Amino acid sequence: MARILRGVIYSADLDLRQGRVFLRTFVLLLLAAALIELAGCVTGSAQKHSATSPSLLFKSVNVTTEPNAIVWIDEIRRGQTDASGKLEIKKLSAGTHTLRVRAMGFKESTTRLLPGKRNVSLRLLPTSDQAELLFQQAEAAREQAKDDQSRRKAEDLYNEALKIRTSFPAAHVGLARVLLELNEYRKGLSEIDAARRSRPVYAEASAVEGRINREAAFIEEAINSFRRSIREAKGFQPEAHVGLARVFEDRGQYGEAIAEYRKAIDQLSDSEPVIYQLLGAAYEKQQKYKDAVAAYEKYLELAPNGSLAPAIRSIIDQLRRDAAGQEIVP
Repeated sequence: MARILRGVIYSADLDLRQGRVFLRTFVLLLLAAALIELAGCVTGSAQKHSATSPSLLFKSVNVTTEPNAIVWIDEIRRGQTDASGKLEIKKLSAGTHTLRVRAMGFKESTTRLLPGKRNVSLRLLPTSDQAELLFQQAEAAREQAKDDQSRRKAEDLYNEALKIRTSFPAAHVGLARVLLELNEYRKGLSEIDAARRSRPVYAEASAVEGRINREAAFIEEAINSFRRSIREAKGFQPEAHVGLARVFEDRGQYGEAIAEYRKAIDQLSDSEPVIYQLLGAAYEKQQKYKDAVAAYEKYLELAPNGSLAPAIRSIIDQLRRDAAGQEIVP
C-alpha cells in the first residue's frame, strides 16, 4: 500500500533447506499511513474509483496548491508538493477522480478531478479550528515517528484534538494507527469503534481494524475486517488487499496472497513499489523463481535507488543461480 503500508520494517533470514541456503525476505508492515503508507505507505480508503485497469493508465496531472501539501487521489496518497506548491501525479487512470489536499495550518479541501483535466489549481484557506490544527500536527508526528517516545507525542496530540471535537472519525483512526504501532491493540480497537459511531461505513477504519486484529493474532477477525473494508470501499481498498494477502501468507496460502497483492498493485497504479517486493517474496515461497525475479525487477524499475534496492539485487542474483541449479554459498 496507501498508504498501502507507512513505517515498514524489513528483515532477512537465512533458511537451510535440503542442504542449501536460501535468502528469504520477510516484510513487516506497520502503518499508516503509510500500508500501504510505505516511505509513505498506502493508507486510506476509497469510496469511488473508476478504470483501474493498467491498460487505461495514460495521463499525468499537475497539481498546484500550497507548498509542502499532501495530495491524495481517490484517498490514495500520491505525494507532497514542492516548495513552489507543485506536484506531478503520473499514471492516472481514465475517468473522474477525487482530489484531496491538506497543508499544515490550512483547511483541508476536496474536489472532483474531471476526465481530461491535466492541470488543477486548488487554493486552500487558512484555518483557526484548533481541533483540525491539532489533528494535522498529530498526523505529521505519527508519520515522522521513529520510536515509542515520538509515537506517544502523536498519541497526545490526537487525544487533545478529540477533547475539542469528540466526533472526529479521522482522528480516531489516526490514533488507532499509533496504538497499533505501540502494540496497544485493545485501545486501538476501541478507537475504531469510536470512529464508527459517527461514521458507520468507513473503509479505512475497517482496514486498520484488520491490521490490529492480525497483529493481535485474531486471524478470522482480521479476515472479516479486511473483507468488510473492501466491501465498504466498493472493491477499491489497496491497504485491505495487502492486509488480506499478508494473512494468507501467514497461513501458507501463497496463491491467494499473490492474487490480493496483484489487486493492490492494479489499484495503486505502480505508485507503491514495495508491493512488488512483497509479491516477489510470495512467489519465492512458492519456489516460482522466474515470477519472483520479475516482481523484484519491477521494484527496481520503479525504485532503482530505493532502500531495498541493494538487498533485492542480491536476492535476484541468488534466485537466478538457484533456478539454474547452482549451489548458493553463504
